[in-house]
Amino acid sequence: MPSHQCFALHIKRKMIIYKHAFDVIAYLKKVEQTNTSTGFVPTMGALHKGHLSLLEKSKQVCDITVCSIFINPTQFNNTEDFKKYPVTLEQDIYTLEKNGCDMLFLPDVNEMYPQGTIAKKHFNLGYLETVLEGKYRPGHFQGVCQVVNRLLTIVSPTHLFMGQKDYQQCMVIKKLLALENFNVQLIICPTLREETGLAMSSRNLRLSDEQKKQASDIYKSLLNIKEKLKPGTLHFLKKEAEKYLINKNCIPDYIEIAEANSLKIINEWNGKDDLVILAAAFIGDVRLIDNILLKRQDSFYL
Repeated sequence: MPSHQCFALHIKRKMIIYKHAFDVIAYLKKVEQTNTSTGFVPTMGALHKGHLSLLEKSKQVCDITVCSIFINPTQFNNTEDFKKYPVTLEQDIYTLEKNGCDMLFLPDVNEMYPQGTIAKKHFNLGYLETVLEGKYRPGHFQGVCQVVNRLLTIVSPTHLFMGQKDYQQCMVIKKLLALENFNVQLIICPTLREETGLAMSSRNLRLSDEQKKQASDIYKSLLNIKEKLKPGTLHFLKKEAEKYLINKNCIPDYIEIAEANSLKIINEWNGKDDLVILAAAFIGDVRLIDNILLKRQDSFYL
């Protein structure tokens, strides 16, 4: 048996937890000596089946799977949202170990931002930062890039696993990888949904049972657009979906149709280009996002 396979078998006996970057770096350097591939699943905790699907994909593709749990303060433009973000750490640790995670990186704010959380660097994200989540959550993607840049520098994975639910964020991370010359393969995994169609999200923990039923209308509004979509003007479809959500007491920030490969918002469709339909809406004080990708080919653009 090759030495790297022996090493992989050894570490899979029990998940290792590190709180400091230098421990992660030192340990993974040993892994690198065996030419082992490393998959990385960054999270903010409150784990659900969507996260576990990323973990499972990483285990299929890579020899070692590393997860992180860190609620990143720099990507919250709403302090109340940050304070109310669900924390289920003990359950998360149990879940990761039970599902075969090899290492958990569990840093605090000082570990992630030793020089403070005020950004020392601006990432040139261009158009991606001006629309949709970039428009309604100013500074959000700079915070995302801050933390992912730091995490990737520490973990140095060969593969990075993210979910399609955060479609725009996936495009931002693809841009970050190019800007910072990270030699990392980004793998996008499909959105997992509840039986009602509600996209799985950590923020769903803040919803009552009644609100969860209500939140499923976000997905229904996207399906309505998909079913009625045809070449030509799209303005009416968007307005109809917005009205539908308002009538269901879901308050939309946006419902948009964009080119799948560029996220350029479109109001006219030629019937050929691949599209993504995106929405963000409030259920009470909880803001949720969702999307449906309409593509002719089986592979993602990202």
